[in-house]
Amino acid sequence: MELRQLKQLLVLSETLNFHRAAERLHMAQPPLSTAIKKLEQELGVQLFERLPGGLQPTPAAQVVLRYARTTLFYAEEIRRAAREGASGEQGVLKVGFVGSSTYSLMPRLLSEFRKDFPRVDLIIEESTTIDLLRRLDAHTLDVALVRFPVLEPTAARVTLLQPDHLMLAVPADSRHARSDDVALSDLADEPFIGYSRTHVPGMHALVMYAFQQAGVVPRIAQEAIQVQTILSLVESGLGVAIVPAVARRQAGSNVRLVNVSQLAETIKVGIALAVHPDNATPTTANFVDMACRLMPVEPACANAA
Repeated sequence: MELRQLKQLLVLSETLNFHRAAERLHMAQPPLSTAIKKLEQELGVQLFERLPGGLQPTPAAQVVLRYARTTLFYAEEIRRAAREGASGEQGVLKVGFVGSSTYSLMPRLLSEFRKDFPRVDLIIEESTTIDLLRRLDAHTLDVALVRFPVLEPTAARVTLLQPDHLMLAVPADSRHARSDDVALSDLADEPFIGYSRTHVPGMHALVMYAFQQAGVVPRIAQEAIQVQTILSLVESGLGVAIVPAVARRQAGSNVRLVNVSQLAETIKVGIALAVHPDNATPTTANFVDMACRLMPVEPACANAA
């Protein structure tokens, strides 16, 4: 039994005339008659009664036709799925992200991708940059939004999408809250909330390097992983912290972000797109192309996947 025979059966049931059915199928009548007879023999039932006024489907044909329509529908769905899968218009995309990407970048990217590729199932998972890079290398993620710069060893290609700079987060009642600019040397006596050396080694190293350059050994009062957690600790009065400027969108009413010109001039940070070069699926390529169109990035972004 072939799909071609089922289509011939369906057209014949609609026209109830071999001549008209053959015309619709763009074939001669004798081959159509032979095909239907062969199908009847294969099924072991008569599908049409030959009456003086034309053909009439038998009760067996009514049942067969119901399944034939379903089979032809799913056959076309398979063809369409194959076409969309080859073009990246259908499938699954696993996206990892760091918490600070949710302030503005990730919602924009996911919204645009969902609009352009509504039949792609998005699986999004939050983690740290170091874990996301490991998962990209292990091919358990397709793309990831990570903190930039990336200091961890990885085979992934990393492209800066959203440049940013670092600022000082202080409680609203801090003596620094009303300053236009703060020097790192002014923070020597302040309790400092830093990034976890184990879970966020990149940001930890950047901040410690900046203090070292300023000749300051920060008095670490607490360490945390996520920027939002650090902001909450600052708001609770446990200390001051260095955070990306984009975090001002999530800072509470009792937190102030103050410029630190030393950091803005010497350390470039942001959110980057990371993709493993071996992950060349059409769906991944579509996400990378979309991200590069939306963001003011360098031309190399086009080669990220």
